[in-house]
This record gives sequence, C-alpha cells and structure tokens, in this order.
Amino acid sequence: MLGVLIGGCALFGLAVGSFLNVVIYRVPRNESVVSPRSKCPSCGAPIKDRDNIPVLSWLFLKGRCRSCRAQISPRYLYVELAGGALFAGAAARLGFRWDLPAFLVLLAGLLALAVIDLEQLILPKKIVYPTLTMVAGLLVLAAVVTEDWHDLLVAAICSAAWFVLFFFLNYASPRMLGFGDVRLALVLGLGLGWLGWRYVILGFFAANFIGAVLGLALIGMKKMTRDQQIPYGVFLALGAAFAIFVGPEIVPWFSSIH
Repeated sequence: MLGVLIGGCALFGLAVGSFLNVVIYRVPRNESVVSPRSKCPSCGAPIKDRDNIPVLSWLFLKGRCRSCRAQISPRYLYVELAGGALFAGAAARLGFRWDLPAFLVLLAGLLALAVIDLEQLILPKKIVYPTLTMVAGLLVLAAVVTEDWHDLLVAAICSAAWFVLFFFLNYASPRMLGFGDVRLALVLGLGLGWLGWRYVILGFFAANFIGAVLGLALIGMKKMTRDQQIPYGVFLALGAAFAIFVGPEIVPWFSSIH
C-alpha cells in the first residue's frame, strides 16, 4: 500500500510541478495564475491540452514550441521532475500520516519560492502567505484528528522564534538578509517545528552550510564576487528539505551529543 501512496504522490507532484511553472512565471509579473491559459512566451500561441502533459510533452516536443519551434526552457521540465520527486520522497518518508498533506504543500511552496529567488532574488508574499496559511490549516487538522496538540504548540513556538531571530538579523543587516527571508522563516519554523525543535536547528545549520560551501565554490571559480547578493531563500529551502528527508537519521545522533 505504501508503494501505491508513493506512486500516487509522484504523479500528483508532477501535475503540481506543472502548475508551479505557471506560478513561477506569473507571480513575479503580477499576473493571474488562473487565467488566461498557458501560452508560448515567444509567439504567444496557447498551449494545447495535449502539449500540457507534465514531463512527457516537453520530451515529445524536444523542448520546443509546437507552433514556432522556439526553445522552451528546460527549467519547466526540471520543476515538474522536482515536484514529482519531492512528493514521492515525502510519501516515502511520512507514509500514511495526517500531516503528509501539510508537508506536500510546504515542499511545493518551497520549490516555487526557491526557483523564483534563484532567478530574481525575491520571495513573493503572494506565495509565502498562502503557503503559510495552508500549512498551518493542515497541521491544525492533523492535530485535531490525532489529538496531538503538543506538536502543534511546538510548531507555533518554533515559527514565532525563528521569525523573531530572522527579524533581528534583517534589522541588523538588511543587505545580508532580506525581509522575504523573514517571512519565509514563519513557514519553515512551523513545518520543521511540527517534527520537533531539533529539526528547526538542523534545517538552519544545513541551509547555512550548503550556502557557505556553494558560495565559496562559486567565488573560487570566479562565478560570483564576495559582495554579490545571494538567493538565501534557495538555501533555506534546501536546508528545510534536508531536515525533512534526512533528519530522522541525523536528529537522534545529534541529540545524543552532550
């Protein structure tokens, strides 16, 4: 039965990834994600239903528009694949749990925000706040069904604590940490806090470790300079994903250190 759940979540994740491509393109441009229907960014031809199948359509058309044959960015393919992989991974990690929907929403939101931050160095409120609202609502539902109010309380405390920490970091150095990261801290603190406060710490250190390693590597290869702004939201998302997927193996070891 777990295999059915994983397969179903993988297919659902591919479809969500296709929608996230719309979100990633339109939200920074203040366009509706509902209408009009998707179109080729080069010639403006509407994308037909047969050309809107996740992954398969991009591969069948070889990454080109059917009408004008213009190149379609492989980012569309990568986001769809990432959506499927993240959803399948969450199902494999959490299984048949009431908090699974909350983490599917969290991972979808983080995927969209990470790509936008990587491309444009912004974390739009129009994605952060709906993600926060949906994750909070689904975790409350999970707490109601399981009567596990302790995890919800810890999640709320971690969310508030991480927000306060990031708020003061932003106040001390707005150039180092944008306010979009402060808003995102609410979401990450809530999601990781539901798993336990150690997951919040693990996510924070993983984000900064990944950011430091990649940053030093890019500086060493002269792909970026020391004063160049970095998409910190990308590393926060990676750190959170690391905590969710690898945390159960690391947290017990981490907790045993005195």
